[in-house]
Amino acid sequence: MDDMLKDFVVEAMDLAVNVEEHLLRLERDPDNKETLNAVFRSFHTIKGGAGFMGLPALVAACHLTENLFDALRTGAAPVTPIAIEAALQASGFVADQLTELANGAAPESLPAMPEELEHILTNAIEGKGMDAPAPAAAVVAEVAVAEVAEVVVATPAVAVSTASADGLDWEGMYNAVVPAGSQIAAVSAVAAPAAVAAAPAVAAAKPAAKAWDGAERREERPEVRHAAPVKEDSIRVDAVKLDALLEVAGESVQAANQAAVLLERLLQFKFEGQAATLMATLAETLERASRYSTELQRATLATRMQPVGRLFQKFPRLVRELAKDLGKDVELTIEGAETEVDRVVVDSLYDPLVHMLRNSLDHGVESPEARLAAGKPAKSYISLKAWQEANSVMIVLQDDGKGMDPVFLRSKAQQKGLISENAQLSNDECFQLVFLPGFSTKEVASSVSGRGVGMDVVKTAVEKNRGAIHIESMLGKGTKFAIRLPIELSIVPTMLVSTSGAALALPMAVVQRVVELPETFMEVGGAPVLKDQGRPLPVRSLAGALGYESCSERVGIVVAAPQPYILAVAAVDGTADLVIKPMTAITVEGITGTARSAEGELVLVVGLSFLMDGCRGTVRMAA
Repeated sequence: MDDMLKDFVVEAMDLAVNVEEHLLRLERDPDNKETLNAVFRSFHTIKGGAGFMGLPALVAACHLTENLFDALRTGAAPVTPIAIEAALQASGFVADQLTELANGAAPESLPAMPEELEHILTNAIEGKGMDAPAPAAAVVAEVAVAEVAEVVVATPAVAVSTASADGLDWEGMYNAVVPAGSQIAAVSAVAAPAAVAAAPAVAAAKPAAKAWDGAERREERPEVRHAAPVKEDSIRVDAVKLDALLEVAGESVQAANQAAVLLERLLQFKFEGQAATLMATLAETLERASRYSTELQRATLATRMQPVGRLFQKFPRLVRELAKDLGKDVELTIEGAETEVDRVVVDSLYDPLVHMLRNSLDHGVESPEARLAAGKPAKSYISLKAWQEANSVMIVLQDDGKGMDPVFLRSKAQQKGLISENAQLSNDECFQLVFLPGFSTKEVASSVSGRGVGMDVVKTAVEKNRGAIHIESMLGKGTKFAIRLPIELSIVPTMLVSTSGAALALPMAVVQRVVELPETFMEVGGAPVLKDQGRPLPVRSLAGALGYESCSERVGIVVAAPQPYILAVAAVDGTADLVIKPMTAITVEGITGTARSAEGELVLVVGLSFLMDGCRGTVRMAA
């Protein structure tokens, strides 16, 4: 794909996504003129670019939809469900064509616009249903068009001036630059004055659907024609280049930190004369270099941050279509779309959130009849929220459906052989069973869910991004999925600790405070417990959780998990922003990556999900 086509596809896909959002808003508020104009402008812009790129199917679909919204915004056609459905189908066709182009398809290999789409758009333009008979006015208009055509054919071709009010012969200029087969025949003013006078009215009565020849007939407003070009305030940069830049920026910060540690050690020695002057100059230069490295890192990170709204705006139509297929009345509300997160996180969350929404629609929310029988409103609600919390981003998907039964989940997992028959699980652990590969509460798989792979994909994707997911559910009230993710992936604020001789880093996102541990603890059910701010919290050994040799651990870190606890370590060595390198060659439970400390020492980074789960792995499948 050449650069011009690539730029067109990227910009058009952004417009197509915005169109779907506007259409769903228009469905709720049909009288919103601003939304009507926004949809019209989007299709008009896509059509212009598609015409320049030689994409006739896109041009035809956008032109018909543009005609539809021209009729809707002028009141010539009503905003009806069939009009919204037609526009959504056109938007879907445009998105499909753009996706094929983005995947490397040649422009000439794209399919033509389906006849069904042309039919529904034409019906919507004429203000009638799919199978409604043609109104009398439309029939009269067609007869008038036929009569004009006969006059044009019967009249000898003579040179007739077709100059418009501005003194320019637009048709003559058009005929001079197009192939012979596309030229517009001139109509004799003497032979058919009445037919020529009636032509504009006929065009207004029945917009041309098939015979559009690519020429814009709409008068251009003087203020638009003479407007100054818009100044570009952004450029497109390949994501791979940004990733490389961020890695270099992170390494430069690490190098500057290491140099600062070495300089601090050197300053412990006594320097005199010229050596002392050089050391002072070196310290000043290094401090400046470190400051600039940090600014470079921060600026590079900012270029990768994107609002989650870019992801969220794709879901309203998905929920609308799926709810219609399932016969359910569901409304999706979105909050916090402006919350920013690393681009990689945004890109990798689409599939997990789709699986969660499908799961919520199929398993969670009930049919209108079942809700009314349970004393609930017929319409169910799903909310998707995002907000920033410390160094993390929280994404919460919640429904007001029937909730999950932990006893039923455990029995299903036992039936499928995913856990042992005598497994004793808490309610939270039962909820975690939905993430096991092959787990499903459905007896028969449908096109929506039931194969036991969707929620496994969710867990895997979240943990791949060094995040954690937690489930809360109550029978009859609904279910909440809470995802916690680092704001950005490459550089993570951490607390450096050591235990059993190993240097480790804990994400600061879950660290609340550090406490001193006594030599002996209270015990509840045989497990050590310590009171912290008036509440008893279980104490867990980091060395024991990771399988290290036991050692003296007298420092406690209060971990902000769904069920808080105290993590015992041998020592706390400070805090640091580390450049995390993922572990690809081997997999170690509880460890998500490696990093280098300011002293150059290798540090193992403990996974956020591992800490959120209470320093223990997820429920294991039966052997």
